[in-house]
Amino acid sequence: MNSTQEIMSERSSILTKDQQFVWHPYSSLTDPIPAYEVVSAEGVLLHLADGTVLVDGMSSWWCTIHGYNHPVLNRAAKDQIDKVSHVMFGGITHAPAVDLCERLIQITPDGLDKVFLADSGSVAVEVAIKMAFQYWLSKGQPQKNKLLSLRNGYHGDTFAAMSVCDPVNGMHHLFDKVMQQHFFAPAPQTAFDGDWNENDIAEFTDIIRHQHQQLAAVILEPIVQGAGGMRFYSPDYLRRVRELCDQYDVLLIADEIATGFGRTGKLFACEWADITPDIMCLGKAITGGYMTLAATLCSEAVSTGICEGEAGCFMHGPTFMGNPLACAVANASIELLLSSNWQQNIQRIEATLKSELEPFADLPTVADVRALGAIGVIEMKEPVDVGAIQKQFVAAGVWVRPFGKLVYVMPPFISTDEELRQLVTGIYQVLKGLAD
Repeated sequence: MNSTQEIMSERSSILTKDQQFVWHPYSSLTDPIPAYEVVSAEGVLLHLADGTVLVDGMSSWWCTIHGYNHPVLNRAAKDQIDKVSHVMFGGITHAPAVDLCERLIQITPDGLDKVFLADSGSVAVEVAIKMAFQYWLSKGQPQKNKLLSLRNGYHGDTFAAMSVCDPVNGMHHLFDKVMQQHFFAPAPQTAFDGDWNENDIAEFTDIIRHQHQQLAAVILEPIVQGAGGMRFYSPDYLRRVRELCDQYDVLLIADEIATGFGRTGKLFACEWADITPDIMCLGKAITGGYMTLAATLCSEAVSTGICEGEAGCFMHGPTFMGNPLACAVANASIELLLSSNWQQNIQRIEATLKSELEPFADLPTVADVRALGAIGVIEMKEPVDVGAIQKQFVAAGVWVRPFGKLVYVMPPFISTDEELRQLVTGIYQVLKGLAD
């Protein structure tokens, strides 16, 4: 067997074993969606085992903002691993974690003064919800044990996170009988750049007015509702939510896991409304996609309220909390972002996406196209067959992972105009073929 045959045999073996042993996210084992083996990546390019090269439009679920195999992030990881890759965070501290927490407090909206490090976005949401509940327990108000969320929202796949995702149109309606039940307001209808209509907040206002005595917190994704529909809404809506939470003594949790670190054109989406939440969740892009890491920030009022209660501390402690390797890479990633002209770059990406997406509006199968920051969305009139359309996208040289009716891109921030055009052109070829 020559070397080429050996490589082909090995590739076949990997994919066969993958189908035999590996359970991929949102994938059936009885009718699996084919997986594609990546052997290397650099910049915005993914290299498959069969030699195919793909332009990445997903930033690996929105986290690899600096692209792949970045020398600065590589060096940060290599330098840290020679010192200490992991050590428990209970009773021990270290510079990478302390430096990261200090930097997060510096760059997030004023008033977020304490940082609890976790190891994934869903856990950051769990931590935020737990903080809100323990805060009110410590305040002697145990009846404040419900949450108010928005329809079309998505906050993660763990149980508390699932309980505040859209209960009907979301991914988790199967579990509605085993999850804690909360309150839901209609999704915001005023577009990001639309004229504000106070009626948009009317039902939310009615719920918080009548239920505030049992509401611990409101939880929402600021400005962009991500996996629940890639919907962009008005900063005025977010501003009014902050006012209502203050008026009725309800905490506000901002889930910035998808929107944080520049994706919408502001460093954090809350900045579009110039508001500070009581609790903020961060994840995804925090390490530039190198390591799993998340953070939940809160105000000093929240942290003090919790620590002055019966327990005397916050009752949570992940094993890999404050992982030094992840924190070191996060510090390098944040510095890399902030030292660049990132705002102008995101404006460039937005302008290119808006221009390149215009022709999609004429396709009979397309309901809407929209872009904000480094997010581009093609909303189809009918759901797509993910497995079938994925194969066509790969053949067109692009990596895009649709869901439901949405074909969308969240490209790495280093994407050039030419790479963005390649990406969108590949998508257009596939969708036009479907329309024809």
